[in-house]
Amino acid sequence: MDEDTQTDDRDNRTEATQGETALGSNAWRTDGGDTESSGYAESDGDPGHTDTGGDDSAADSPDGGAEEIPDDGSTTPVDLHAYSGDAEGSADTPTDSADTPTDSAADPSGRSDPEHATDDTSTRATPDDRSTDSPDPPEESADPDRDPVTAEDIDIEETIGVDIDAPTESGEAGDLGLDEVVLDDDESQGLFDDLLSGEPIFENKEVLRPSYTPHELPHRNEQINQMATILVSALRGETPSNILIYGKTGTGKTASAKFVSQELESTSKKYDVPCEVEYINCEVTDTQYRVLAQLANKFIEKNREFIESKLDELEDLRSRARGNETTLSDTDFETVDAVDARIEQLEADREEMDAVPMTGWPTDRVYSTFFDAVDYEERVVVIMLDEIDKLVEKSGDDTLYNLSRMNSELVNSRISIMGISNDLKFTDFLDPRVKSSLGEEEIVFPPYDANQLRDILQHRANVAFKPDALTDDVIPLCAAFAAQEHGDARRALDLLRTAGELAERGQADAVEEAHVRKAQDKIELDRVVEVVRTLPTQSKIVLFSTILLEKNGVHNVNTGEVFNIYKRLCEEIDADVLTQRRVTDLISELDMLGIVNAVVVSKGRYGRTKEISLSVPIEETEAVLLSDSRLGDIETAQPFVQARFDN
Repeated sequence: MDEDTQTDDRDNRTEATQGETALGSNAWRTDGGDTESSGYAESDGDPGHTDTGGDDSAADSPDGGAEEIPDDGSTTPVDLHAYSGDAEGSADTPTDSADTPTDSAADPSGRSDPEHATDDTSTRATPDDRSTDSPDPPEESADPDRDPVTAEDIDIEETIGVDIDAPTESGEAGDLGLDEVVLDDDESQGLFDDLLSGEPIFENKEVLRPSYTPHELPHRNEQINQMATILVSALRGETPSNILIYGKTGTGKTASAKFVSQELESTSKKYDVPCEVEYINCEVTDTQYRVLAQLANKFIEKNREFIESKLDELEDLRSRARGNETTLSDTDFETVDAVDARIEQLEADREEMDAVPMTGWPTDRVYSTFFDAVDYEERVVVIMLDEIDKLVEKSGDDTLYNLSRMNSELVNSRISIMGISNDLKFTDFLDPRVKSSLGEEEIVFPPYDANQLRDILQHRANVAFKPDALTDDVIPLCAAFAAQEHGDARRALDLLRTAGELAERGQADAVEEAHVRKAQDKIELDRVVEVVRTLPTQSKIVLFSTILLEKNGVHNVNTGEVFNIYKRLCEEIDADVLTQRRVTDLISELDMLGIVNAVVVSKGRYGRTKEISLSVPIEETEAVLLSDSRLGDIETAQPFVQARFDN
């Protein structure tokens, strides 16, 4: 390279820098500012080595060159990045897109001639081929009328060589991530699309849930009126009598009690009488500590709400009284200082009300906290203890004794207890003092008959299902199934809901008799089928041995007989034979699951053994066992058993 050439290059760089300052840096960018154009590829000191970067030169790409500059004698645009010196030797080989004569100089559109296009290295000039004089800038480096490139115009084979070091839209170099490619498939079906395509049968399925409290309870008016006459004294500010409610499962005890409680609270608000009902399920909250802690926290929360409302009223009164003390004439306060003292007292009370943790405190401290919380303001409280027999079984009658004796110590409030139980004899285990005070009033809920269940189901179905979603024989059949067992309304509602779900899953237009019968089988066998199906193989063989013995007329099967059949079945399916002691353990596990009933009996001088009998239906259980791939191969098991008895 001679001295004149180097002087011209330095002059061009100086003029280019001044031109960029005048025109703005955006004039030297490519479309989107992602890739800079250069007449030369970067060289690592080897003139023969060129890095194409997977793209043609700026002159070869209509979108890759610099913007068109009018040929008015101004500075020739150059690529400043070519002089950044990022690669070794780049300072010795300064380039710009205008210094490189290419095929686009002859094509005004800037597109390369496919007949002359080879690879990138052949179309670019080498350092030895550069001209000392800069040629005129191309007439047009980009076609403004050209349509934008779309995804359909991209050739995958041509884009394979994309520069992995080129910056992406996020400004980071690297490969194009999959999250940048959007697959738009509006016609794809999701997992639940087919299930949602059918017309639903239910209008409001929650009406058939046991937790739903209806606005009307058919055939329970007598019991509801009896409870109302007892609790009406609470609306007069008096202490209601304690109530014990008995009845079998599904006879409407809890639903009726909740219905009366809602009516009691709504009426108390209407007449501005402080009356509250607190419900506790003793099946879950089954200890004295938990019952007292839950009650204490409920009343602490209500007391805080009461204090907040009082503070708002007093602060408003104080702000008005400071401007005019005559506003205190109709209140219990004579001066503003009295209002301030009451506000401070309420704030102190609020700070002292700490919630009771669910464990960790002494029981007497929990009781005193509950006592203070319930007696903080004037009110009548009805505590509804559902499944009260569970509380007595778990923690004795101490809780009932304390609750029933609180009224003698309370000053502002009064407490009444409403106990609900399906055990008619649980009071036999109570202390006589607790029994006398707790059972002041007793209400018995008899089971429903078929006609009453039909009315209940019809009343719920009118709200739960869409019109004409039930055939005429569905509700009578559900009522008959529930009434022939024990008159359980909850069971009848579950049966109707399950039948509706089966019809909806099958995308049927209405619930029919077949759906009810299928729901009956499903409710009966769901648990047994699931437990038997998930048993280990050895447990299935033991259970299958017991079934074969009972099917052949052997009752009260002992362990030895089961073990003999068990060994034959293991040989038939080529399974490992366990010891008799291990088989006895498997029988105990089946007994624990409720599948068999195993009782240890003494044979006197011959020792003790277990007498085993099935607790599940034989035919259905056998069908589940034979659905197993290994047990399904047993074809000659019946002759084995029969041959044993013949011998």
